[in-house]
Amino acid sequence: MGLEIPSDTTFDGWKAAGQQLSRIVDSSAWCLGDWLVYGKNRYADRYLHVIQLANLDYQTLRNYAWVARRFSIERRRPSLSFQHHAEAASLPQPEQDQWLDQAEEHGWSRNQLRRQIRVSRAGELPSTPSNAVLPRLYVPGERFRRWRAAADQSRIEFEAWILDALDTAATQTLAADDSDAGEEPASA
Repeated sequence: MGLEIPSDTTFDGWKAAGQQLSRIVDSSAWCLGDWLVYGKNRYADRYLHVIQLANLDYQTLRNYAWVARRFSIERRRPSLSFQHHAEAASLPQPEQDQWLDQAEEHGWSRNQLRRQIRVSRAGELPSTPSNAVLPRLYVPGERFRRWRAAADQSRIEFEAWILDALDTAATQTLAADDSDAGEEPASA
């Protein structure tokens, strides 16, 4: 239930223990996230019951699972914390990799990475607030179920799936507009 540190522990020994503990905590977030993803995919009907038995905070577990889904084991950076990955998780995959590369290269803390991402985002669209609230949408039940099923099948949290779908649609529309601008108008 705790950690007893011998009174003769040196500063270097104490420091090494802290580093080891931080790696264990970081590893446990990944492990819990992977455990949840597996459970939801394999035991969807019994998944929530087991989470309740684990007596862990549901929102924290959801966050762990969301980040674990966004980063396959091969893409996780051992030199960066789970929280570094969580900061980049909402970004498209290429941007995630770019930001994590920079965090590794410059030795950024999680807070430094967060700040750099925010500064970059603010510079892209200065007239747009860093976060905007979408209008409330009333969606027919069948469409909602279809979208949620697609998100579940993609193993992405529903909200992240919606954002990815909107980003994809915007990219396609803007690319189509750019290519149409260079073409001759069709004759009637």
